[in-house]
Amino acid sequence: MNYQFKFRPYQRKFKRPLQTSHGTWEIREGIILRLTADNGKMGFGEIAPIGWFGSETFLEALDYCQNLPDVISDRTIFSIPPNLPACQFGLESAWESATLKTQFKSAFSEDKTPASKSNYSGLLPGGEGALLGRQILWMQGYRTFKWKIGILPFQREVRILQELVLALQQAIYDQPVGLRLDANGGLSVAEAEAWLQICDQLGGVIEYLEQPLPVTELQAMVELENRFSTAIALDESVATLAQMQSVYRQGWRGIYVIKPCIAGSPSELRQFCNLNQIDAVFSSVFETEIGRKAALNLAADIKNYNPRVLGFGVDHLLESEKALELLW
Repeated sequence: MNYQFKFRPYQRKFKRPLQTSHGTWEIREGIILRLTADNGKMGFGEIAPIGWFGSETFLEALDYCQNLPDVISDRTIFSIPPNLPACQFGLESAWESATLKTQFKSAFSEDKTPASKSNYSGLLPGGEGALLGRQILWMQGYRTFKWKIGILPFQREVRILQELVLALQQAIYDQPVGLRLDANGGLSVAEAEAWLQICDQLGGVIEYLEQPLPVTELQAMVELENRFSTAIALDESVATLAQMQSVYRQGWRGIYVIKPCIAGSPSELRQFCNLNQIDAVFSSVFETEIGRKAALNLAADIKNYNPRVLGFGVDHLLESEKALELLW
C-alpha cells in the first residue's frame, strides 16, 4: 500500500533546563509525521531522537525525512536502516496507527492513559530541587520517583538522598512507594560502589540504580549487580534494539530501561522482549503525546513478567503541547 507522507519539525522548551551528567538540555527537538493511506485513513507518528544517548541526531533524522518522496510504500517504512532507530520507530508507529488502530481525529488527542499518576514514575528536579519537587509530585498522585545523581558533589547528593528518603518514609503510611536513582553513566566504579552501599543501607527504599557506569563498562556493572542487593538497571547501554540484543547475548538478565521512541522497530522490539522475557521499565524520551501513545501501546503489547511502574512522568518538565497542534 502507498501513503502520502508529510512531516513537521517541532521545538519544545523545558520549563527549566534539564541537568544530567551528559550536560544541560534546554530544547526538545523532534518531528511529527503523518501518513495518509489510499483509503483516506491517517496515522501519526513521532521521531524524537537523542543523538548523545545513542540514536541518530535530530539533523540526521530531518535529512532522512527531507529525502523521502511525497508518496512512500510499506517497503520504504520497513527498510529504514538500523542506524536511524528513532526514524524506524516514528514511521512504523505511524504505519500501525494508519492500518491497525482507530483513526485519530487530530494529531493530538486529549486521551491520556494510564490516567493515574501512580502508574508513572515522576522525574524529580536535580539537586536540592528534588525535595520540593517530591512534595509537588506527591500531591499530583505520583508514588514512584526518579532522581538524577552524579551532578553535584557526592556527599552533598547523599545528604539530599537521605532527606528524600526520610520525607518518603514519613509520607508512605500504607502506600507502596519507590525511588529510582539515575547516574546516566557518569560514575566511576568506586563511586558506584559507594552509592550501592548507601542504597543497600536504606533497606529496599531504592528500587534500582540506573546506568551507574559508561556503556563500555558492562562487565563491571554485571559484577556490581552480583555484589549488592540493590538492583542495577541498564539505560544508555540498551538505548537501541541492537544494543539490547548485544548485552543479552553477553548475559545481562537484569533490568532493561527501554525508551521505545529511540529503540528502533516496534515490531522487532516487541518480538525481542516477548521471546526473551525481558525485565523492562518502559521510559520516556520527552516525546509529545503522539510518541507517548505509540510507546505505551507497545509497552501494553509486551508480556512483562515483572511489571514495573512506567517512566513517563515527565510532562511537568516541559512547556505545553498546545502550540504543536498548529503544525497541522
